[in-house]
Amino acid sequence: MSYSVSAAFKAGALALLTALPLSSTLAHNLEIHGSNTVGATLAPMLVTGHLEHIGSGAVKTDSTGVENEKILSIASEGGTVSVLVAAHGSSTGFRTLASGQAGIWASSRPVKPGEAQQVSAQADLTALESEHVIAIDGLAILVHPSNPVSKMSIQTLGQIYAGEIRNWSQLGGPDRDISLYARDDRSGTWDTFKSLVLGKTYTLDSGALRYESNDQLSDDVSRDPGGIGFSGLASVRNSKLLAISDGNAPALKPNQLTVASEDYPLSRRLFMYTMGNQTPEFARGLIEFALGTEGQALVAESGFISQNPIAVKPELDSSVPETFKRLTAEYQRLTVNFRFSEGRTKLDNKAQRDLLRVIDYLEQHGRSADDLLLIGFADAQSHELRAQMISELRALSVRKALHQTGLPRVAYTGYGQYMPVGGSGNQRNGRVEVWIRAR
Repeated sequence: MSYSVSAAFKAGALALLTALPLSSTLAHNLEIHGSNTVGATLAPMLVTGHLEHIGSGAVKTDSTGVENEKILSIASEGGTVSVLVAAHGSSTGFRTLASGQAGIWASSRPVKPGEAQQVSAQADLTALESEHVIAIDGLAILVHPSNPVSKMSIQTLGQIYAGEIRNWSQLGGPDRDISLYARDDRSGTWDTFKSLVLGKTYTLDSGALRYESNDQLSDDVSRDPGGIGFSGLASVRNSKLLAISDGNAPALKPNQLTVASEDYPLSRRLFMYTMGNQTPEFARGLIEFALGTEGQALVAESGFISQNPIAVKPELDSSVPETFKRLTAEYQRLTVNFRFSEGRTKLDNKAQRDLLRVIDYLEQHGRSADDLLLIGFADAQSHELRAQMISELRALSVRKALHQTGLPRVAYTGYGQYMPVGGSGNQRNGRVEVWIRAR
């Protein structure tokens, strides 16, 4: 997954870009529209990194005069190469991609079935060549630094935002009214919160303050002792993070391991979508850079969670069975989980790329297949034996996929329906963890 640019490629890319006519309807070589979460900081950093590879000199950043828009450009012998990043919400990105104005749609939520259907004649936005997971984010639940409340369940959070719980004293905090801060309706962050927290049970209280910007929302919560809000993980700033629980699973704070593995119940994927085989060459290059090792290092620098695996020794609390502690005693955990598309054992688009990332990790650290252990898990089933079988089949499917990618004989086992990371029926419970022998 490493990324390098030869001199010949650099010259060819610049020649292609600068040969493009820039009419009044094509003012830039590439336009990226969509999510404020992606577009505020991450997308400009990725664009800058890519331009530095294919151009020469410094990348220049200008404003269009419209809030949440940036133009990034670099000079070349053939002229200026420029990229517009417009961060007005995930839904705006789909519309501009579908119309042909945007070459890349930045989104903090998956494409909706209705959106995919609208452009199905041109591209399959759910396919590997169109859907690109560029980072993992944790939906951060924020309160004022002085608030003594440190954790809550997703259900309690829903009740707060529906206005059913209106005072912090109901949650063990001070006798103070709760002030609600939320992203606006165009935001993918709002879509994620609405889906994961409110669902079909709750409706947002009409008194909530709405924001286009994650950073502004967080800043206002940090100044309001009664405030609670949600934002992308990169926008915590001076606010306090809460730990969140789902069902009977333990409450987790978003961090490198819990978010990268998507165990944190409000973790989410950040996407860039392109139009499959119709994707412009320059956009393809940017996507390749973003998904590679160097691009993922920029993801970490931006405050989001990189998909480059690292090994950590997780803290296993008293809820973890002794059998699991013995199983993993000589191992560390890689910050990657293999998850599945709808169905039992088909790896999803992110997992397909994570196969290569695991192999890259082994090569970079001088490790082999003998050092790995795959542990499969299942959601609760009608019978314990059925859950055990499903968990083993999931681990086996990852083992086979690694074998096909060039890594044979990886050890695997299943751990059934134990140690859920979500409530019963949550798809996140069906996963395969990757452990590596400690040195």
